[in-house]
Amino acid sequence: MKLKFLVWGLAVFVSTAVTPAFAEQVLVAVAANFVPPFRKVSIEFEKSTGHHVQVAAGSSGSLYSQIKNGAPFDIFFSADHERPKKLEEEGFGVKDTRFTYAIGRLVLWSSNADLIKGEETLSSKNYTHLAITNPKNAPYGLAAMQAMQKLRIWDKLQPQHIIIMGENIDQTMRFVESGKAALGFVALSQVLDPKRKGKGSRWDVPNNLHEPIQQDVILLMKGKDNPAAKALMEFIGGPQAKTIIERYGYELK
Repeated sequence: MKLKFLVWGLAVFVSTAVTPAFAEQVLVAVAANFVPPFRKVSIEFEKSTGHHVQVAAGSSGSLYSQIKNGAPFDIFFSADHERPKKLEEEGFGVKDTRFTYAIGRLVLWSSNADLIKGEETLSSKNYTHLAITNPKNAPYGLAAMQAMQKLRIWDKLQPQHIIIMGENIDQTMRFVESGKAALGFVALSQVLDPKRKGKGSRWDVPNNLHEPIQQDVILLMKGKDNPAAKALMEFIGGPQAKTIIERYGYELK
């Protein structure tokens, strides 16, 4: 079963498999950091249930806004806990379906295997640009900003125009891989993706330098009567999905 990316307003991937006539389709909004493991989870889910998964990926802030503006998503996998909570309170999410599916890990990563030595790399003059995700839209960007503030380098880097911002963490990773930025704050799950695993250099940011990246999922009102959506909500909390999630560096609550 092979997944591919399509363009549909946001980054979208769908299964190319032919599903049984009884199968239902679930349309899922997924924070960009969770895309690598969710590909694997989707494959296993489809094998187990016969349902069909279609996914739109983007920053949590962008997806949240689209849901409020009527985007037809059944489930929202956010990179934080605040936006799913707001959706529940605002009537867009089904009450009592929200739970934490993963705790994210922030890393400083470079495609250059010799560049990152630890936190001291941030204070060095060995790079011209550092990429982070926009803190207003993405929890990983907020965590990166908090970490740099605690290390007392945020105010030093800002006036020098060293920091460049991606709209979502996938774009931030592309900045680093393309060389537009020598290094950047990204999700550990991206670094552990098989296409990058073991490449470059990294520093795992200590959890005490930023607020926990508690990632919540919620069943949306548009999916409350969708059997595939309900099945996926149950599957994501099961042992098969949890094994995949942990493999990509996430912690479980």
